Amino acid sequence: MSVDVENIVIGAGVIGLAIARALATAGREVLILERHRHFGEETSSRNSEVIHAGIYYPKDSLKARLCVAGKKLLYEYCQSRHIPRQRCGKLIVATEDAEVAPLVDISRRAAANGVVDLIPLSAAEAMRLEPALFCKAALLSPSTGIIDSHQLMLSYVGEIEDHGGQIAFATAFERAAPTRDGFEIRAGGETIRCRNLINSAGLHAQEVAANIHGLAPDLIPPRDIVKGSYFTMTKRSPFSRLIYPMPRTASLGIHVTIDLAGQIRFGPDQQWVDQLDYAVDGSRAESFYEAIRRYFPALPDGSLIPAYSGIRPKLKTQEGVSGDFCILDESAHRLPGLVNLFGMESPGLTSSLAIGAHVLDILRNKGRV
Repeated sequence: MSVDVENIVIGAGVIGLAIARALATAGREVLILERHRHFGEETSSRNSEVIHAGIYYPKDSLKARLCVAGKKLLYEYCQSRHIPRQRCGKLIVATEDAEVAPLVDISRRAAANGVVDLIPLSAAEAMRLEPALFCKAALLSPSTGIIDSHQLMLSYVGEIEDHGGQIAFATAFERAAPTRDGFEIRAGGETIRCRNLINSAGLHAQEVAANIHGLAPDLIPPRDIVKGSYFTMTKRSPFSRLIYPMPRTASLGIHVTIDLAGQIRFGPDQQWVDQLDYAVDGSRAESFYEAIRRYFPALPDGSLIPAYSGIRPKLKTQEGVSGDFCILDESAHRLPGLVNLFGMESPGLTSSLAIGAHVLDILRNKGRV
């Protein structure tokens, strides 16, 4: 059976677009299947738009390696493609004495990942940089930044199309089965054949995988979803840098980000949910005030306004919740040409170019492209 297209990517979020871009710019034929009518409709458009440095992740994890590599690639890409971004820097702050010593552990973990530009600051030094801040000590990450994620994805789309790639919007994946040459796919009521199938469906990656015939169910990691709400305020940001509290559990805490227009955002918080619901509950502002005033005591009463929410996938393991990306190829599932990406949350935006290169390398090393 011949193939209709060499590579199919499921999902036009920032990671799916980056994978398709890597394939297209390498001269490979690629088609993206996207269930929505526009790219980046879910996780990719509902985040903090931060270019992460690669600080928190365990050494040698996929997140550590792909974030650090991706950050460098992303800044270079933004410069070459004139994508709005700002290397504004970030302060990780200890707001009580018990949090000061763990800052050293964060710095050591970052150095193990290749992030060697962190600068320890005393409380006085940090508060001179940011007069509205309160802290006991801080770490300055000068390579953390912010980006216009829509313009980034638009640039990826432009490159894909310039190199002959295509995106089929409003085309939901239904099922796939392996063939002698690759896969036969049913999507949007049509049948199409491909040589390689890349599952980059984000929040729906497990659902897609469950509908690929021949893929063992035990190779589909269970998924939980975490909702994070964001609030903004009426006034311009009193901070010129991002402000992050000490990280806790599945979240980096309710932090301060700014957009490229200087508007402040607080969030996300952490809410384990059972379904995709992006409505922001205004009553959650009460817990935001308490968390934010630990490092921004002058936050005025009644100043927080619901903004938006995002939902990210978390992988479940026998030990609990996994904090790493999961990228599985035929070495794991014995289906040549299939690549599944699970748990693709933060720092997926920062890592996107590195993830695209990584998936291209997987296919090349297996002789698939």
